[in-house]
Amino acid sequence: MSGPADLLGGTAAAHASANVPVVTADDTAGEALRGLAGRKFESASVLAVCDVSALVGLLTIERLLAAEPGDRIGDLMDPAPPVVRPGVDQEHAAWQAVQHAEPGLAVVDDTGRFVGLVPPQRLLTVLLEEHDEDLARLGGFLSSAASARTASTERVGRRLWHRLPWLLVGLVGALLSAVVVGAYEEVLARQVLVAFFVPGVVYIADAIGTQTEALVIRGLSVGVGIGRVAVREVLTGILLGAALAALAFPVILLVWGDAQVAWAVAAALFAASSIATAVAMALPWLFHRLGRDPAFGSGPLATVLQDLLSVLIYFVIATAIV
Repeated sequence: MSGPADLLGGTAAAHASANVPVVTADDTAGEALRGLAGRKFESASVLAVCDVSALVGLLTIERLLAAEPGDRIGDLMDPAPPVVRPGVDQEHAAWQAVQHAEPGLAVVDDTGRFVGLVPPQRLLTVLLEEHDEDLARLGGFLSSAASARTASTERVGRRLWHRLPWLLVGLVGALLSAVVVGAYEEVLARQVLVAFFVPGVVYIADAIGTQTEALVIRGLSVGVGIGRVAVREVLTGILLGAALAALAFPVILLVWGDAQVAWAVAAALFAASSIATAVAMALPWLFHRLGRDPAFGSGPLATVLQDLLSVLIYFVIATAIV
């Protein structure tokens, strides 16, 4: 059976309890203390001060115990305590309580009606859960740090199950790359120098894609959406490709003395680098949307696609130029 937290999600309402002391502003400290005696509350660290059902303030038990019996509650309470709506995210709610140095946090609806109080023990639980989740996100894995600890200590069989399928995809990609190279045997026969630069074009595209992928996965892990980095990252990939092409062309021309091959390599570097950036952004985003850990599968899959595209782009350009 699902509990309230399961039904409401990680919201303030999921942690709020109505089983807390409730007094009025006109009550005295002595009356409030007598009202607490013999009753069992989920938490009595904070008293909710209400006018009928509307919250008008909060009073800590410490201040109540220090007051004179005849002191009026309205004079003792905090008339402007931090409050949140029922649907507010639990992390935001917990931090609001911490920032106002409150041992509890009142939850009220849009009309000001008192819904309940998030007691200190639940605030602490929320903060611990969110801290664990933030560490997990910064580490680039999902759910919690517990999943990372499990992955680090799991048996060899489970390690193979998690990693081998993606490496098999990589093996298929390597075989397909060989097929692509074989399809351009005529170009290689005409100019064997073309083959010299295949590893370089593939490596540069992979390196740029890896940088983009790391940036995107790190961003997704801390809640930065792909839309916020897409345009700038694509532009960065284009500029990197242009810079590397501009550097490669004169070096190849000077060392090997073949302008056609130099143009082919430069154009391939520019095109492959630009496309690698797009691939490296798309795959982590897709894995994230599917609820899968992008750190596991997007890397091997992106490498396969980038290698195939880089080889294909290079040989298409080389065929047209050389």
